[in-house]
Amino acid sequence: MAGRAVMPGPRAERIRLIDVAERCGVTKSVVSRVLNDDPTLNVRPETRQRIRAAALELGYRPHAGARALAGAEARALALLVPDLSNPAYTRIIRGAYRRAREHGYVLLLAEDTANDEADESFADLVEAGRVDGLLIASARPSHQLLSSDRLSRIPHVFVNREVPGSGRNVGMEAAASSGVAVRHLYDRGHRRIGLVSGPAELQPAQAREHGFVEQMRALGLVPDLIARAPFSEEGGAQAAAALLAHAPPITGMYCSTLSQAVGALHAIRTHGLRIPDDVSVVSYDDLPLAGYLDPPLTTVAMPLLELGVAAVDAVLDQLGGAEPADVAVAIAPVVVERESTRTLSGR
Repeated sequence: MAGRAVMPGPRAERIRLIDVAERCGVTKSVVSRVLNDDPTLNVRPETRQRIRAAALELGYRPHAGARALAGAEARALALLVPDLSNPAYTRIIRGAYRRAREHGYVLLLAEDTANDEADESFADLVEAGRVDGLLIASARPSHQLLSSDRLSRIPHVFVNREVPGSGRNVGMEAAASSGVAVRHLYDRGHRRIGLVSGPAELQPAQAREHGFVEQMRALGLVPDLIARAPFSEEGGAQAAAALLAHAPPITGMYCSTLSQAVGALHAIRTHGLRIPDDVSVVSYDDLPLAGYLDPPLTTVAMPLLELGVAAVDAVLDQLGGAEPADVAVAIAPVVVERESTRTLSGR
């Protein structure tokens, strides 16, 4: 008999640690330590009883990650990334995971998605002291983990983003990557070069756009062909379409992420143009996917794996008593030339 399709009903709102804390008039940290039977917590027995009763009445259930870490030395680091589907962050995660494991730490992941239920769970872990260090690769300033009060109590670094004056930035030569890409196109005769940039408010997008503008000016070119869009395939397609509408037409295009480049390739074909015959394309991020696109995509290789390693090392240094310091991964970006770029005739 054929199965019946069942549509899921509305999901009940999860009771959070903060809900129990507000009911009892205490902090989340106190609630967490009471529910985890922390013997070092100095509170009155009636307070413990009130917290347990409120948790039972409200139906609070600890997050699985918190339960796994409860009652033992944490030995855990948390990594906050903007998008788990972005293949570039997969490389950063892999580097961080391997280094953390080498030193006996578990690496917990949080995705920085607005209204994500995981936001509160990871904030709870930090609040309860169940995480030893925090690696922040998110570019969104509103995540709960990024409150100054929380960060002041835990070793942390900013990864692939820059917080001026923090002394905790772990980065690479993002601006230089754009310069390398522009130079690659320029050396092949391209002068009408467009940039598929990211959202103007995101620091990684700002750095790559700055590098593009500076290199164009250094070569005597006007950097006026810039289209900003989300770091996604759809965003890349929209930005590329905007660049293709310019006259005289562009002959070269640099995309700020591989996801955007995938969308840009689609947009170029949709406009009846050929790659690289009509438009040469270069992308930031040299990931395995780039070699399997049609045509195989010329990219700028960045030390993403090494960035994850360096971020963990920086946090472990802080845990060992070292003062926080900015770290730059000293591996220069290089062009990996494939079949999406060509030299213009007459060169």
